[in-house]
Amino acid sequence: MSIAVDMRVFSDANAQAEALAAAVGTCLRAAIAARGGAWLAVPGGVTPRKFLGMLAQQKLDWARVSVTLTDERCVAADDARSNEGMLRQVLIAPTQARFAPLQSAVPRPFDAVVLGMGADGHCASLFVDGDNIATALRADAPESTMPMRSPSVPEARVTLTLAALVHTRGLFVLIRGEEKRRTLESALRGAEPLTHAPIRAVLENAPVAPQIYWCP
Repeated sequence: MSIAVDMRVFSDANAQAEALAAAVGTCLRAAIAARGGAWLAVPGGVTPRKFLGMLAQQKLDWARVSVTLTDERCVAADDARSNEGMLRQVLIAPTQARFAPLQSAVPRPFDAVVLGMGADGHCASLFVDGDNIATALRADAPESTMPMRSPSVPEARVTLTLAALVHTRGLFVLIRGEEKRRTLESALRGAEPLTHAPIRAVLENAPVAPQIYWCP
């Protein structure tokens, strides 16, 4: 089954990050105006840093914004590979937004979820070879977190399940490079089983039109 998405192409990472930050900022403002607060889930890793830095420059009532992660490595917060450590440095400290640990009870739905994607089609820590991948991708799985171990990565992970990720008013995917674009296009065509392309499971089950932000 082919999946329709809103594909947005940018010339470079700066333009991509700026546009995504503006779009997410609009979602958060609308949530604050409508409900008095906003909930955001974001990825860790290297690729999102530029976007998160530009998001921190958005004019928002940040005290009313709560931010959590889509997934986390099971390492100490001060470890160089900690997603929480990066998020606190790049977004939480400059804005004084509220950080909600991934393992805590996070209200659903989110107002915006931003995902990265690996070259193998994984998103969050929904790894193709993850030990709990089939359970985590079930549409009727709990809207919560799940432990995930994969031989592809050195540390155990904690990830939001498919059901939690898609319970959102806005879904955005941030990817760079030709290899990842080919992976995404293959997933959108439905060429692989869901467990072989977790990003397709997310996009296919999203209740809102996913926005893809891509640059070379």
